[in-house]
Amino acid sequence: MMPSIKSRLKSAAAALALITAFGASAPALAQTAPAAIEVPPLGFQKRTLPNGMDVYTSRDTTTSNVTVQVWYRVGGKDDPEGRSGFAHLFEHLMFKATKDFPDETFDRLTEDVGGNNNAFTGDDVTGYYQTIPANHLERLIFAEASRLSSLVVDEAVFESERDVVKEEYRQGILASPYGRLFGLFMAATVYEESPYRRGVIGSLENLDAATIEDVRRFHATYYRPDNAFLIVAGNFDQAQLDGWIDQYLAPIPNPDRPLPENNVVEPEPTGPREATFHAPNVPLPAVVLAWPTVAYREADRIPLTVLDGILSTGESSRLYRSLVYEQQIAAQAASNPEFLQQAGYLSAYAIMAGGETPETGIAAIRAEIARLRDEPVTEAELTEAKNELVANALRGRETVEDRATVLGQVLIATGDASVADREIALIQAVTAADIQRVAREYLTDQRALTVRYLNADDANPPTAQVTEVSAPVTVEELAPVGEIFTLLPEDQRAALPEPGEPVSPTTPPVADFRLDNGLRVLVVEKEGLPLVSARLNFDAGSAHEAPGKAGLASMTAGLLTQGTATRTAPQIATEIEQLGAQIGAGAGPDFTNVYANAPADVFPQAVALMADLVRNPAFAAEELERQRTQTLDALRISLSTPGPVAAQAAARVVYGEAPYGAPGSGTLTTLPALTREDVAAFHAARYRPSDATVVFSGAIDEAEARALAQTAFGDWRGAGPATEAVQPAGERLPTRIVVIDQPGAGQAAVVAALRGVSRTDADYFPLTLGNTLLGGSFTSRLNQEIRIKRGLSYGTRSSLGARADPGLFTASAQTRNDAAVEVAGLILAEIERLSTTQPTASELTTRQAILTGAFGGQLETVDGLGGLVAGLALYDLPMSELADYVGKVEAIDGPAVQAAFAEHLPVDRASLVIVGDAAQFIDALRARYPQVEVIPLTALNLDRAALQ
Repeated sequence: MMPSIKSRLKSAAAALALITAFGASAPALAQTAPAAIEVPPLGFQKRTLPNGMDVYTSRDTTTSNVTVQVWYRVGGKDDPEGRSGFAHLFEHLMFKATKDFPDETFDRLTEDVGGNNNAFTGDDVTGYYQTIPANHLERLIFAEASRLSSLVVDEAVFESERDVVKEEYRQGILASPYGRLFGLFMAATVYEESPYRRGVIGSLENLDAATIEDVRRFHATYYRPDNAFLIVAGNFDQAQLDGWIDQYLAPIPNPDRPLPENNVVEPEPTGPREATFHAPNVPLPAVVLAWPTVAYREADRIPLTVLDGILSTGESSRLYRSLVYEQQIAAQAASNPEFLQQAGYLSAYAIMAGGETPETGIAAIRAEIARLRDEPVTEAELTEAKNELVANALRGRETVEDRATVLGQVLIATGDASVADREIALIQAVTAADIQRVAREYLTDQRALTVRYLNADDANPPTAQVTEVSAPVTVEELAPVGEIFTLLPEDQRAALPEPGEPVSPTTPPVADFRLDNGLRVLVVEKEGLPLVSARLNFDAGSAHEAPGKAGLASMTAGLLTQGTATRTAPQIATEIEQLGAQIGAGAGPDFTNVYANAPADVFPQAVALMADLVRNPAFAAEELERQRTQTLDALRISLSTPGPVAAQAAARVVYGEAPYGAPGSGTLTTLPALTREDVAAFHAARYRPSDATVVFSGAIDEAEARALAQTAFGDWRGAGPATEAVQPAGERLPTRIVVIDQPGAGQAAVVAALRGVSRTDADYFPLTLGNTLLGGSFTSRLNQEIRIKRGLSYGTRSSLGARADPGLFTASAQTRNDAAVEVAGLILAEIERLSTTQPTASELTTRQAILTGAFGGQLETVDGLGGLVAGLALYDLPMSELADYVGKVEAIDGPAVQAAFAEHLPVDRASLVIVGDAAQFIDALRARYPQVEVIPLTALNLDRAALQ
């Protein structure tokens, strides 16, 4: 599907696992609209090659990078009948060999030089994108031409990647409590005739039915120059780039065969419809109401987008205010607009609060939709929604990659690049009458689909996915295979172009001063878009909580936006959104971060609001109860998902009863016991200017920042420094092997965990590089062994987890249940290899490039830049580290990495936690680890080190 404009709804499963408390709307405040903010045009120029490929380029010399993106007009809707999930499967295969370079070369050409690459498949599109240092541009143009014209698809790669896609299906659909609802059932039910109803991920049955010949014919059919957009943005010479495109891409012939016909017209609803689905491990019932609307290119998309903003974007939205804040019947309520090439729909959903019924949620959603039809929205709501959309458009154009992505989305949906630049004016022109008109036309009871999603039981077994669905394209209609390519002998391959002269990233200076009350102020100016970010940090993490108070730091941070001495929670939410700002707070193990991001012309108002939240929180009893209820519901969702359960259990296994062992979000026991007095006392003890640092980054200079800080915080007085946390990591504990049994789990989560190091440890840099080699990138050793070679997981990762005290190092993967023991062994073997052998020179060079490339990427955004500076301040590191970072990374050698892993992360200190359907792997695990502990998920107790 096309990415949503609402970032918090890009991943429904992730959003559901991280439910937070939002405020409700209030009567209109003084409106300071960022309407004067000018969203700059994308600024691309177009040319069309003789073979039909459209090329869009935009030069930007303020960056040291360049992004290369190829958007193919083929997606899930184009999957042949009986082959759903095919476009997505093919996306994986496009990263393999061509006749001129072997498997994984794309990763070598990007990650190994400090860039990144990825791809995605939607209903209408398969997109490939990479961002690299600018001197490697020619190599990427060559590589894109090679995989378009001479892709190698062999049986071994086909089988391996098909297994990887199956694990992606199990992870995103089967293991997630709401994965089936949002990933399968909604599209299958909303659409009656359109091929969109099959869903992009497909089905296990259809994936198994695919053959290698099908794959080759699919490539021959859809991967052709006239079916692609090439987008290049960044630091390049236009004439040179045009020459490379003419050299490598223009000669690729375009087939004379037409593309298959695929333009199914979705019929108008003939009346209301209802459906009920059941799935395992659904902790809270969900309801969704959906209405067919319009395709992306239709004019009514714009007022429907603004309507959606009023309905659910931001913390003062109507759905949140009614269902979550006022009635308290839902743990989460939101809406999501889906606008595709051929059709679209708008859905409104609610995850019901504990004890509430689906019928209550359905009635409440219907009431809010009826309000939109029956009465005009207020001017305040209309202005607020527009301001948010304009500000988000500005944020969505910060980097060259951002701007290229915006263009690609519009090209796929409409074929007209100018749509993106016209959209802001169209949004600003929407009226209250427009909103009411589209609500009356599209969001009627007669056109509605009502869906209930419930936990499966003996009487209601899990609903099966429907796989026998017709499609407008059949396998027989695909193009013939044509030439079958194989990797040429090395001496016959076309040579990769040599990189050009590097363009080095520059780090800006950091102004550093203190106010009279001790508050440290850091300022780093960044030219470009008119955006500014602020980060205010306190020594107020979960490590500072008293025993039995797990979740207190997060609860305190979350309540900051829920009322002050002069503002109610609804007023705060409305004010934030009228500014087009993002303001909030969150607590980690060691620190609490309060943040603000806003267009430059309203940033002073955002900082003033931020200061009021921090200095004058009300901590009203009713707001505490709301947040407590929502956090408990979120925790129940999290505890039904193998990955989060494994992560929380791993912390207890490594740290026991020490502060770092307690779940930062709290537990089902500690959250109900927290009182207003607990929260107020924690705030009074930990939120003090003498311990705080504020970082300003973006379109702001030192003088402006000094004046802002003085006005907002200068007269703030605290009671002196707060007390330090006492041994948050505690003493080293014996290793454990723990299985948490979740019968029916769609996957098993496997985590190897060790006590790591602090951020200030002398071995931080060699361990960081070693972690990147182990599991910090797609080309890491873990991913090579587990995903690429064996197809056992969609992705593996490792994290150094450095903190103020020794942090939590983890290496993890999700896999099918019967492969859990094999995956655990592979993870432990790779950890051990780093402490017993030195990385090769090539591995060192590429990992150094990955780290420095990621560093350069962070410098491109105001939040990324501010985060780098704040990270240094949090651990009392000198600001010179910003300029020294690249040099420190490049100074790491192989012996240093091996010695650091041998000293700090030896595998004999590793504990193992596996969460899944134990019946499928426990015998094999017990044969290897007789001391394994088995704990039923229903008996899991995260309040205790014993876990039960």
